[in-house]
Amino acid sequence: MGIVVQKYGGSSVADANGIKRVAQRIVATKKAGHDVCVVVSAMGDTTDELLDLAEQVSPLPPGRELDMLVTAGERISMALLAMAIANLGQTARSFTGSQAGVITDSTHGRAKIIDVTPGRIETALVAGDIAIVAGFQGVSMDTKDITTLGRGGSDTTAVALAAALDAEVCEIYTDVDGIFTADPRIVRTARRIPRVSYEEMLEMCASGAKILHLRCVEYARRHNMPIHVRSSFSQRSGTWVTDSEERDPVEQAIISGVAHDRSEAKITVVGVPDKVGEAATIFEALAESGINIDMIVQNISAASTARTDISFTMPREDGQVAMTALSRLQGQVGYDRLLYDDRIGKVSLVGAGMRSHPGVTAKFFAALASAGVNIEMISTSEIRISVIIDEDLIDSAVTAAHRAFELDSDEVEAVVYGGTGR
Repeated sequence: MGIVVQKYGGSSVADANGIKRVAQRIVATKKAGHDVCVVVSAMGDTTDELLDLAEQVSPLPPGRELDMLVTAGERISMALLAMAIANLGQTARSFTGSQAGVITDSTHGRAKIIDVTPGRIETALVAGDIAIVAGFQGVSMDTKDITTLGRGGSDTTAVALAAALDAEVCEIYTDVDGIFTADPRIVRTARRIPRVSYEEMLEMCASGAKILHLRCVEYARRHNMPIHVRSSFSQRSGTWVTDSEERDPVEQAIISGVAHDRSEAKITVVGVPDKVGEAATIFEALAESGINIDMIVQNISAASTARTDISFTMPREDGQVAMTALSRLQGQVGYDRLLYDDRIGKVSLVGAGMRSHPGVTAKFFAALASAGVNIEMISTSEIRISVIIDEDLIDSAVTAAHRAFELDSDEVEAVVYGGTGR
């Protein structure tokens, strides 16, 4: 049998009993004949509590020291988990991200993995030990400082290690029984998806689904690493994220799921002169500020004024930075004014089956209209339709779309076992 990489989230190791339960599952995998490498997150809300503490001490803590602080959470959980495994008669060795060979760039807070050199992990596995790795962290190739990978970084750590170790599978354990057709907190009758392709999962992640991190799925697709999303609180089969070619075309659903996102804001640049290069100037300034743009809509230029409006969405947390960057351009570009709206939400319909099924867009928009939902912006890809709507209407829109495409289960399948949702 080959190597299995398992990742356990904060809700799975939230307390001593959770750590003991996870240790039993790891030992069972080891006794089944696998070499086991485990990536673990900080316990419960530890990372958020450390960030709160830092904010009380300093309103603008240095990035290097903030990374040094928050990585303590994973070091605590990895050491406790190794102790729990030792109590079950197995030998476990814990490693920080840098000890595990996770090499990153030097960007603090949201570093990207450059390389993984898991020599010490391989040595531990050859010796018959269970390797426990602190997720979410690495070491800068240039500065040798500790870095963190940002939200969802433990998922990315797990997939990167699985690829470097040539593992059979990367198992992501969380507090739900897999990936569902909608957020079970909104749609109680959401249905578990047995298999989903990398491209569908990427679209769902980009559209707000929180079950996996976007970078984790990108890494898995690049290395063709199967991901098995399961609950650490049950023995249910979960969801496999794999290459689309491994799926049976007969079982291909038209729509895989309905995702939503409450974390975006919209900026409208009003009265932009309709001249070559003005849009480039606007978006170059945003790029230089490190802001990722999601949806963009430009109106047709008014004949009388030769001016147009450009609207776009981006992460709400970057709203102030974006407004500041654009304010500096008013004299250069000559636009009239800026409008900012952070009371928006995004609802997306995702499914590879819509490629060959006409009428999906019409049915989606009709479902939203029947729920009294007005659409502000629209964006599409080959397998996704996204709309921007009023934030207060997200629940109604998700429920209406889910019902329109007959995604409801006859019984409640989705159970959220743990986590505070913070």
